Amino acid sequence: MALPPLVEPAADLTTEEVRRYSRHLIIPDVGMDGQKRLKNAKVLVIGAGGLGSPALLYLAAAGVGTLGIVEFDTVDESNLQRQIIHGQSDIGKSKALSAKESIAEVNPLVNVIVHDTRLDNDNVLEIFADYDLIVDGTDNFATRYLVNDAAVLSHKPYVWGSIFRFEGQVSVFWADHGPQYRDLYPSPPPPGMVPSCAEGGVLGVLCASIGSIMVTEAIKLITGIGDPLIGRLMVYDALEMSYKTLKLRKDPNGEPITGLIDYDDFCGAITDEAADAAAGNTITVKQLEEWLADRESGKRDFELIDVREAVEREINKIPGSVLIPKGDFQNGSALGKLPQDKQVVLYCKAGTRSAECLAIVHGAGLADAVHVGGGVSAWVSQIDPAQPAY
Repeated sequence: MALPPLVEPAADLTTEEVRRYSRHLIIPDVGMDGQKRLKNAKVLVIGAGGLGSPALLYLAAAGVGTLGIVEFDTVDESNLQRQIIHGQSDIGKSKALSAKESIAEVNPLVNVIVHDTRLDNDNVLEIFADYDLIVDGTDNFATRYLVNDAAVLSHKPYVWGSIFRFEGQVSVFWADHGPQYRDLYPSPPPPGMVPSCAEGGVLGVLCASIGSIMVTEAIKLITGIGDPLIGRLMVYDALEMSYKTLKLRKDPNGEPITGLIDYDDFCGAITDEAADAAAGNTITVKQLEEWLADRESGKRDFELIDVREAVEREINKIPGSVLIPKGDFQNGSALGKLPQDKQVVLYCKAGTRSAECLAIVHGAGLADAVHVGGGVSAWVSQIDPAQPAY
């Protein structure tokens, strides 16, 4: 649907701005009026990671006058494969500060406001109040539902994007004019069902493909041109190089949003069964190191099982372990491979998947099974830093 421009135009453009944005100015649909609206716009980008990186750079290049960045993380080497707003010299630096410095190089005319904090119930409405439009580049369900509900309560439109491996999705949610995120996903997937990018991976360039579409939608909303993706979901498959658009409608039976909720509890990091299984049955990597030494000397016997995928095991592993992927526990085939005469110890990347597998193992009668808190990431960090992390 066509909508009026989201932002009123600024009073004028300087000579420098006319020179910089001349390729916009000669597009009849944008022109001087559209560029003045971009100059007057205040856009908040949540996350300076995979999607936030291209979004921030292109919003800045387009001449959005004020850019807010919500980001509390620091730059890690593994980010550089896709988070192009950061560079080698930024490793260890605040992502928000790194992004601000990169934006200054792209367009020093943009006013950048840094919110170096985690978005939560206590600050989200106050932060949203100062912006015209929200761009959501987050990668976890709890924050996505928080952003949606805050946008509904604030009567703000927001552009949403999601990426995983070779596929991306984009839509524009604005409850005052069409569907919201909960109309697409009324409830989050069961804990552990959908792996994160840190667990499942993402093709780096996919971030640019989806991020640029998100910025296109933002520009259309700000200037009032074209038909924004309100009521539509665009799905991109990089392997097939295909785009398809699905229609979205408001759920007539959807519960009205009247306030913010406990989003961590709503989404759940792990199932209740996994949490119960892990309680009192979790060992640290320091304990595991001692157990492995005792196993080597014959004082203890146990089976150490890696429940990650084979491609992850090629990156790093805890020595003396065997691979049985989580999927084999879920379909039951792993149970026939587990020893009945010795203790089972499970680990994954960070402890979530191994806790889910632990619940299955306990349900099969192996009550003394345990898992490793922090997984191989903690092992590499605390015991064997010579191995690469991911």
